[in-house]
Amino acid sequence: MTWLITGGAGYIGAHVARSMAAAGERAVVLDDLSTGVPERVPAGIPLVRGSLLDRGAVDRTLREHAVTGVVHLAAKKQVGESVEQPLRYYRENLHGLTVLLEGVVAAGVRRFLFSSSAAVYGVPDVELITERTPAVPINPYGETKLAGEWLVRATGRAHGIATGCLRYFNVAGAAAPELADTGVFNIIPMFFDRISRGEAPRIFGDDYPTPDGTCIRDYIHVADLADAHLAAARWLAGRDDAAALTAGGNRTAGGDLAADGDLTVNIGRGEGVSVRELAAVVAEVTGHRVAPVVEARRPGDAARAVASVGLIAGKLGWTASRGVREMVESAWEGWRLHHPAASVG
Repeated sequence: MTWLITGGAGYIGAHVARSMAAAGERAVVLDDLSTGVPERVPAGIPLVRGSLLDRGAVDRTLREHAVTGVVHLAAKKQVGESVEQPLRYYRENLHGLTVLLEGVVAAGVRRFLFSSSAAVYGVPDVELITERTPAVPINPYGETKLAGEWLVRATGRAHGIATGCLRYFNVAGAAAPELADTGVFNIIPMFFDRISRGEAPRIFGDDYPTPDGTCIRDYIHVADLADAHLAAARWLAGRDDAAALTAGGNRTAGGDLAADGDLTVNIGRGEGVSVRELAAVVAEVTGHRVAPVVEARRPGDAARAVASVGLIAGKLGWTASRGVREMVESAWEGWRLHHPAASVG
C-alpha cells in the first residue's frame, strides 16, 4: 500500500516520513511548503507541492500515486496566532481537511490517520488526562483539532473508512540535526533563543499549585511520536476493513475498533516535567547556567497537563523510549546547526 503524508516536509511530518521509509512503507508527501522544507523529505519519497485547499491537486496526488491510506499532519498550529486569525485557522485546518476527505472518499481510500492535539482538552484539572477526559478547547487551534476529529470519525462511519486520531502532547527533539524544529514557538527553542542572545530564559508564572510552582508538562520526543504514527498506520492497515467495515457502523467483525468506530489515543510519556526542571536540563546541556527570570502567567496555561498512555500501549503495543535529556540534547544539536552563532558556556 502507499501512504499519503500531508505536511510531510514539516518538522513532525518529516520525522513521520523518515520513520515510515525506514520501516519499508511506501509513501508520498503533499506539502504546500509554506513552512515545510523540501530537503527534509527522505530520498525515495516523492514530494508533491500543493495545497489541501486545491481539490484538483488532492485528486491527482491520490490517483497518480495509487494512495491507499492517509496520514494527515498538514495544519496551522500556533495557539496565539489562532486567537488573532481564527478565520484563517478554520479555513486551513477544517476546510482543508474537508477537501482532503472528499478526495479520499472519491478515491476509495480506506484508512485515515489524523494528527490531533492535547489542545482539544483545554485546561482540565486532573492528575492524568485520559482519552475520556472531557474535551473543552479554549482557543481556535484546539477547536479546529476537535472539530477535525468529529469530521474524520463521521466520514469514517459513513463511508467505511478505518480512522484514527492521535492526540499528542509537547513535542521536542530531533532524530537528526537537519530535521530539528526551526521555529521559536515551543518552550525548548524559546529557551535556546534567549540563551543564544545572552539573555536569561523566561518562566511564565511560578505560583501554580505544583511542587516548584511552575507548570508541569508531558514531553514526547519527535522520533517516538513518528514511531507512534507508524504503529497506528499499521494498525489501521491491519484492520480487515474491506470486508468487515459497514457504512454507518464502521465496526470490525472482531469488534476491536473503538465504540465510535475510531482509534483515538494520547501520545506522551505519561510523566510530568516542570518548567523549572526543564530549564535546569537545558542549562546542563548547553552550558548556559544563567538563572531563569520569572514573568507573569500566560492566560490559559494549565498547572499540569500529563497524558495517560495506557490505551495506546494496550492497543498498539507502543510506548515512548526517549527521555527529556535526549530531547534537549538532540534539539540543541539542531539549534546549533541552524544557528551557527549559538555559543556554549
